[in-house]
Amino acid sequence: MIDAMSRRRMLRFGAAGAASVVLCQPRLAQALAPSPTPPRRLRFENLHTGEAAALDYWVDGRYVGEAIRRIDHLLRDHRTGEVRAMDKGLLDLLHRLRQTLGTEAPFQIISGYRSPRTNAMLASRSDGVARNSLHTDGLAVDIRVPGRTLREVRDAALSLKAGGVGFYARSDFVHVDIGRVRSW
Repeated sequence: MIDAMSRRRMLRFGAAGAASVVLCQPRLAQALAPSPTPPRRLRFENLHTGEAAALDYWVDGRYVGEAIRRIDHLLRDHRTGEVRAMDKGLLDLLHRLRQTLGTEAPFQIISGYRSPRTNAMLASRSDGVARNSLHTDGLAVDIRVPGRTLREVRDAALSLKAGGVGFYARSDFVHVDIGRVRSW
């Protein structure tokens, strides 16, 4: 009889222990889960249109569709009004560049997306515009950053080794793209 009683008690305690583990599991899982990553925020000022925006474009591990659409619109070809989806990798590069520069200042946009027509017109007027520019594929942007020199922006972009970096001191901007790693 003692053995039967001991087994019953042991089963009851075992069941109670298992229940407490199950009930505490959400808290345990929450405590062991990695902390959520902070949102990725970008700030822009389009120097040609006067538009400005500060947008969380990536939240809880996902790109935010409405924020991405607003960025695409803000970076549109200001000459034709054409909008093209900018590559999300370019946005991530800009986010990393902002972090590297240690600034919350907006990226001042000289040129984002360029339609093939606009790019052909610019290439016919300047040797500094590539005929097959990555701007026409939404893979490049020309920027300034208030509070940072062009050299600081260039050097920070080069340190990321994430694509092309062009330094245009006379035109007062830095080109960054997510093409192959190179500089000029």
